[in-house]
Amino acid sequence: MQEDTKKIKNNQIYKSNMIAHVLRLLPDMNLYSELMNYVKTNKIKAACILSCVGSLKEINIRLASGKTFLTKKENFEIVSLVGSISEERNHIHISLSDDKGNVFGGHLIPENNLVFTTAEIVIGEFPELVFHEETCEKSTWPELVVEKKSDK
Repeated sequence: MQEDTKKIKNNQIYKSNMIAHVLRLLPDMNLYSELMNYVKTNKIKAACILSCVGSLKEINIRLASGKTFLTKKENFEIVSLVGSISEERNHIHISLSDDKGNVFGGHLIPENNLVFTTAEIVIGEFPELVFHEETCEKSTWPELVVEKKSDK
């Protein structure tokens, strides 16, 4: 790593300008795959998901235990979609509601999260930053590490 690059861990904070990206997914598109394809195609190094409105007809999410998956084929409203994303890594959570108004959520995973009607997504890109992942000694999970892009 270059000397003028600052790693941001723990409680360090770095501010950045933001560029908004807006995209709409069509029926039968895979929410995860399309989102990650967009990030890779546009070479986004650091971003967050600001908003998502839409619906899914098939879901596959990892629940909080980290070991259990929830897979269903029925229509769900996307209540929220949040996360940190980059070409290199992502950490995305989704909340959904069913036809009775019950809300549940978990980690969005690559397979079988198919759009029912639409998914209108707003991504905030941070052009001065780079997101990476390193295993955290305290949590023992791969966690976000932020670096300031070199001024060179």
